[in-house]
Amino acid sequence: MAQTRIVPVGKAGKGAEAQVLSRRKARKGQRERQENLIGYLFLSPWLIGFFLFTLLPILASLVLAFTDYNLFSTPRWTGLANFERMFFADRRYWRSVKATFQYVLTAVPLRLVVALGIAMLLNRGRRFISLYRAAYYAPSIVGGSVAVAVMWRQVWGGQNQGLVNYVLQALGLPYVNWLANPATAIWTLVILAAWQFGSPMLIFLAGLKQIPIEYYEAASIDGAGAWARFSSITLPLLTPVILFNLVMQMISGFLVFTQAYLVTGGRPLDSTLFYALYLYLRAFEVHEMGYGSAMAWVLLLIIAFFTALVFRSSTGWVYYESAGGRA
Repeated sequence: MAQTRIVPVGKAGKGAEAQVLSRRKARKGQRERQENLIGYLFLSPWLIGFFLFTLLPILASLVLAFTDYNLFSTPRWTGLANFERMFFADRRYWRSVKATFQYVLTAVPLRLVVALGIAMLLNRGRRFISLYRAAYYAPSIVGGSVAVAVMWRQVWGGQNQGLVNYVLQALGLPYVNWLANPATAIWTLVILAAWQFGSPMLIFLAGLKQIPIEYYEAASIDGAGAWARFSSITLPLLTPVILFNLVMQMISGFLVFTQAYLVTGGRPLDSTLFYALYLYLRAFEVHEMGYGSAMAWVLLLIIAFFTALVFRSSTGWVYYESAGGRA
């Protein structure tokens, strides 16, 4: 006689519950996969553009940096020849490095100082304050345009000696050939950079709005003057914003191109031959794309190094209020 196996009710119930949980988990995983697929479909235009027009050209330039390529023939592998020529044989390259660092070390601090000063003025309650903010920001909207560069060339030089020289002569001062003098040409571009202070000014203004007014009221009650309030309250609480503006403006300074190309053309005597301008000349005018790619990767490393250096130094001077002290 066959024996019937009796399964305890408790174990059968647990098995059924496990099957239900397994099916629910499977359905949940399927829904998640569907949601992820829909998300990737919406992201696909950006992803395709990123891979085709950003990542692929970056990788291609890395390969071309080790080749001799002139756009009209097959790239020829040369190894480190482009870098050896850059560092040991190309004097114009080092003049471009010198001009770029001179520009960054002067234009970036000057622009930040001007932007902070204007932001503090616009942070006060005045009539038509919105109109003033728009007017001060206007130069930055058209700052990189061809029209502004051509206008700036006419201000400092041009066929009629320029607007600045016209004012100097009206005051009885001697004429100065600003754009043809190696000692003054780069300073016209530095002043142009300081004039285009709109973007960092708005960021500084947003940072100033976040500082509680109670801090200034308490400091005034304690007898702190304007400089004490600025150095003890405004500046420390604004250091995260200063860090952001410093990094962004430094990167922009290393990449400056349009102003030098249109205002001075790198002249005189390569005093305004900035790195990006010289890269353009080698790659697109002389058609040395391999050499230009090598220059681009060196510039990337330079920007990465100084950006990392700024972030590393920020631990000693950037104050985060939420963290109760410095970074």
